[in-house]
Amino acid sequence: QVQLVESGGGLVQPGGSLRLSCAASGTIFSVKTMGWYRQAPGKQRELVANITSGGSTNYADSLKGRFTISRDNAKNAVYLQMNSLKPEDAAVYYCNADILTLTQLDRILNYWGRGTQVTVSS
Repeated sequence: QVQLVESGGGLVQPGGSLRLSCAASGTIFSVKTMGWYRQAPGKQRELVANITSGGSTNYADSLKGRFTISRDNAKNAVYLQMNSLKPEDAAVYYCNADILTLTQLDRILNYWGRGTQVTVSS
């Protein structure tokens, strides 16, 4: 089966930076769009950014200029560089990916990671 595992979360002061990583593993044929979402307590899960297999990126308007998404197709990994972090950025950040697996080549399936906590506090 396929798993997405996030890493890189933690506690950071306002204005600081974090780099999140997510690696997909398992019976993967190909990874299509990958992205990051976040969810704060009591809030809806929202898109942070995503990136296609060809490298086209899409960001939430409010995060443009501070966050950068990238990927390494050879590693089936996606990254999120977060700069100038604000308290309102605190949330659980989830990795998401559309994946064509070896066990079901006729349909793209969507997967979620378990999330990594980002806390922004003084």
